[in-house]
Amino acid sequence: MARKPIVGGNWKCNIPTLKTATDLLDAWKANPHDASKVDMVICPSAIHIMPAKEQIESLGMFVATQNVSATGFGAFTGELAAEHLEDCGIGWTLIGHSERRKLYGETDADTAKKIEKCQEKGIKVIFCIGESLEEREAGKTDEVNKRQLSAVLSAIKDWDSIVIAYEPVWAIGTGKVATPDQAQDAHAAIRAFLKEAVSADVADKIRIQYGGSVKPENCAELIAKPDIDGFLVGGASTKDSFSTIYKTVQDAAFW
Repeated sequence: MARKPIVGGNWKCNIPTLKTATDLLDAWKANPHDASKVDMVICPSAIHIMPAKEQIESLGMFVATQNVSATGFGAFTGELAAEHLEDCGIGWTLIGHSERRKLYGETDADTAKKIEKCQEKGIKVIFCIGESLEEREAGKTDEVNKRQLSAVLSAIKDWDSIVIAYEPVWAIGTGKVATPDQAQDAHAAIRAFLKEAVSADVADKIRIQYGGSVKPENCAELIAKPDIDGFLVGGASTKDSFSTIYKTVQDAAFW
């Protein structure tokens, strides 16, 4: 089945000023993507989302938050509820990024609660999964991915609003990258698990991104693999050359 590619740009806390963000978006204007061939989702830091939202959307890209709360409105200091996203017209969010899991103690149960909130409000989710170096070396890649996915299956009613991002933790921001064959094997195993745990239709339609030190130099070989449907890009999405990545994905699209 042909799946429309999707490329995400997760700026994390790498963009220091609003002007830096708007200058970067201005630079991408010279290399527009074809929205009929590839979906683009940009995740600014929380403080830059609303000031940059109109400019991002003017490029035909979607805006996403990098995180969302497991709770709704109420006395939850520092949280960003799915209801806030709905009110502000923000249709996407990341959930379960490895940095949220590792640095801020986000659990599998937390990710399930967050997805449930987003499903209730019609917010689309890029759900991040992936193994550590120790888990990779112990041969537990598939085990970890299955565990993280199993935790959220019951929370998902609308699979069309879910994208999976496979991010081998050992490759995020390290300069290391899974080989195309390693990435393909992991993606194929995720798809096979979903076929068994959910349905063949969901497994066939679900878009699975690769994330982990994706750069202009390695993206073409990765996107050529049949089960890789795009990328979730971190640091490289804060550079002008990010356009090379999304144009490469666009040119490879069979959509």
